[in-house]
Amino acid sequence: MQLAYVFLGYFLGSMLFGYRITWLLKGVDIRKLAEDENPGTYNAFVFGGFWCGILTLLADMGKGYLPVILYRQNYSTEELIFALVMAAPVFGHAFSIFHGRKGGKGIAVSFGVLLALFPIWKPVLLLAFFYILFSVVFKIRSHRRRSIVTFGCFCVGCLSLVPIPAILLGCVLISCIVIYKHHLMEEKSNESANLIL
Repeated sequence: MQLAYVFLGYFLGSMLFGYRITWLLKGVDIRKLAEDENPGTYNAFVFGGFWCGILTLLADMGKGYLPVILYRQNYSTEELIFALVMAAPVFGHAFSIFHGRKGGKGIAVSFGVLLALFPIWKPVLLLAFFYILFSVVFKIRSHRRRSIVTFGCFCVGCLSLVPIPAILLGCVLISCIVIYKHHLMEEKSNESANLIL
């Protein structure tokens, strides 16, 4: 029965709301307009406008939040399968079953998953901290590389700050998915980034 939450997470994750919302409200396919072909929150803001972006952000975070919170209402987070429940929405978003295994980068979905861990705040605060650090203090201009560095540091930080093995494994799996997805997009675009100290 617990495996059902993994499938639910992957199913919800595979729904690319950025694509559907901008198509319904603006009549545009952001996958074709965006250079990186990413149907995620950022491109929904850029090509769909404020409301498309907000709706996409909420929907993407929601599809990460829902399966995790439903699982937690019925089962223990200390069981290792919980790691798969955490990773499933992110994996579905990155490799959607409804869009030929193509999808977004998984950032908003990751935050949704981590918010569902409340009252365990350390993972989501750690991820937010590193995003702010590399966006404001040590500016990495390339969004892709900033995300790769952020999730890499997040993964390492979780090793010392997250004591529950299943949650730690879930954070590691999420990091691997997001980093791998960004690496694939980096190879496609051959984009360069500057680190300004």
